[in-house]
Amino acid sequence: MDAAWRAGLRYFDTAPLYGGGDSERRYGHALREHPRDEYAISTKVGREGEHEFDYSATAVTHSIRRSCERLGVARLDVVYLHDVDPDMHGDSFERRFAEAIEAAYPALRALRDDGVVAAMGAGLKDWNVALRLVQAVPLDCVMLAGGYTLLQHGALEALLPWCEAHSVSIVLAAPFNSGILAKGAVEGARYYYEPAPPEIMQRTRDIEAVCARHAVPLAAAALQFPLHHPAVACVVAGHERAVEVERNLSLMRHPIPPALWAELKRERLIPAHAPTP
Repeated sequence: MDAAWRAGLRYFDTAPLYGGGDSERRYGHALREHPRDEYAISTKVGREGEHEFDYSATAVTHSIRRSCERLGVARLDVVYLHDVDPDMHGDSFERRFAEAIEAAYPALRALRDDGVVAAMGAGLKDWNVALRLVQAVPLDCVMLAGGYTLLQHGALEALLPWCEAHSVSIVLAAPFNSGILAKGAVEGARYYYEPAPPEIMQRTRDIEAVCARHAVPLAAAALQFPLHHPAVACVVAGHERAVEVERNLSLMRHPIPPALWAELKRERLIPAHAPTP
């Protein structure tokens, strides 16, 4: 956290799910000496355990109170509805979706009116559900996990254009698709937290080959690619050590020639209409 602060990073994301609240407590400890107006912090509501979901108004209100206590703050810059996703809810998905819209959202809106929450969003990986959410209620932003990367372009067709047209910001989390775009197509590479399937391994090798021809690290292309879309406000990468903060900032600054993006498009490794320099 000290390394991130020294480097100028000022947006930090957490959730009650992460470490059973430990992530929020550690952020609170790390940030308590910094002026509150100099950084932005986001957290999430609706999920506090691996299989613990509750999007009721009461749960949202209590969750925000506990998050503020753990973080040591009186207000939150962004709160996301966490994992309103079919993969998480199975047959209960439509009921959970309705609960998020009809109960969680009004509770967040009331907290916004009280000055406790500044912006409301949704954090999930399914871009189709994200589109349903932003069309159902006026959210400010979407934290999209791995949904618009060098390997995954599904959000480009409908979600990103809609968000751009309606001034909804995309916060692109998991730009490395949980590992493979950071380390490459190596043995044990992970994609969406699972072992990467053969077709993803091969596409990654193909992208790596293009990057190598232009002397660009794969991870640099992965971090920078989403930011070329006007709907994407930032990318969010997780760091465990100070050296990772420094490495990723270096990758973010690495020059990438337009010819690299052009070759990726010619090879049909990214869509021809994906925004690039």
